[in-house]
Amino acid sequence: MPHYLVLLRHGQSRWNLENKFTGFHDIDLSEAGVKEAENAGKLLKKAGIRFDRVFTSTLLRANRTARLALESAGQGDLIASMIAHDDLRERDYGDLTGLDKDQTRAKYGAEQVHIWRRSYDVPPPGGECLKDVVERVGPYYTKNIKPLLDQDKNILIAAHGNSLRALLIVLGVETPESINAAEIPTGVPLVFEMEGGRIIKRNFLQ
Repeated sequence: MPHYLVLLRHGQSRWNLENKFTGFHDIDLSEAGVKEAENAGKLLKKAGIRFDRVFTSTLLRANRTARLALESAGQGDLIASMIAHDDLRERDYGDLTGLDKDQTRAKYGAEQVHIWRRSYDVPPPGGECLKDVVERVGPYYTKNIKPLLDQDKNILIAAHGNSLRALLIVLGVETPESINAAEIPTGVPLVFEMEGGRIIKRNFLQ
């Protein structure tokens, strides 16, 4: 029988809406983000996926997304046992945190900002690159989540664009060279169908 790993990027946050670098800053969902999280739950319910364990970032926008999605999916009983951990947080944008992305491009140049945002191993000033995120997400996944998948459990991970992109590398479905092309929309469940801990296929729920 197949089992499932579902990755869910948080719904739109207020700073997503305002086009700001967010990183570790603990900002809440926008109104649209709340609706995205609730819709994610409806999609999961329609797909018939019931979870055994839920993991989330410690940041509000991710764990609130998990709570809203679970309630909408009719699985609110899992909220009390949800596990939140710092290792699943968004990447730290350092000195860019809180800055408007367009203004940052005007100040530093579009090419430099693109390197900071998309380079695998070049961090923004005072922040983390994606490689740094892989190095904290990877051990956490291996120790806490993979053993459950090896037991054929259904797992939901609600986190952030970059921590989930890092996880795609950890899972072996993307590489540092291919990850730039991998987009994870806000509030859209990415489902990995698995057998015996191995990935059989993946798709976004629509």
